[in-house]
Amino acid sequence: MDSIDKNILLLLQKDGKITMKEIAERLHLTTTPIFERVKKLEKDGYIDSYKAIVNRKKIGLQLLAFCNITLNLHQKDFIKNFEKDIHQFPEVVECYHVAGMFDYLVKIYVKDMQHYQDFLSNKLASLENISKVQSSFVMTEVKGFSYLPIP
Repeated sequence: MDSIDKNILLLLQKDGKITMKEIAERLHLTTTPIFERVKKLEKDGYIDSYKAIVNRKKIGLQLLAFCNITLNLHQKDFIKNFEKDIHQFPEVVECYHVAGMFDYLVKIYVKDMQHYQDFLSNKLASLENISKVQSSFVMTEVKGFSYLPIP
């Protein structure tokens, strides 16, 4: 990957709808090599997919919570079951198996605190092998995900 490929990745991360022509103009190249480079970046797995970033508040998801989850048992089957089961909840948008004081960090979007209570009591608590859940609620989103730095 050279500096042109890195710049293409940065431009696409900032604006997934940018045209090949616009990329070419910004990088002082023609459209054909840009198109070929983008296709190669896709083929080589540098670009996973293209998505629209939806404004969560406009669709009524006012509350952002992070849950630290600890499991009772850490055998392979219990870990796999938890990771499979967590996929069933649309409120969970990200889940990470982490090292440290907790086993998982889970990012959750819901309408409000009442919906979070319902999620916690009726969905998350239905999973086997959870011993502890510690929740943190976002008061202000200082910097949300925008794009990855390309070294």
